[in-house]
Amino acid sequence: MPGINVKPSESFEEAYRKFKKQTDRNLVVTEKRARKFFVTGTEKRKIQKIAARKKALKKLFMLRRYESRL
Repeated sequence: MPGINVKPSESFEEAYRKFKKQTDRNLVVTEKRARKFFVTGTEKRKIQKIAARKKALKKLFMLRRYESRL
C-alpha cells in the first residue's frame, strides 16, 4: 500500500501529488478495477458494442478474403 512522509514545509497539494504518483506506480486503481465484480449497464453496453464491431470487421475481412480468391 502506498504511503508518503509529509514534511512540515510541504503543502497539501504537493503531498497529494506525491501520493497520486505512488498509487499510479503501484497500479492500485488498475488492480481495483480489474478485481471489480459488478459490471454496470453502461459498461455492459460498451463491451457489447466493441464485440459487435469486432465481429463485423472480422466477417468483412473474411468475406473480402474469400472474394479475392474467386
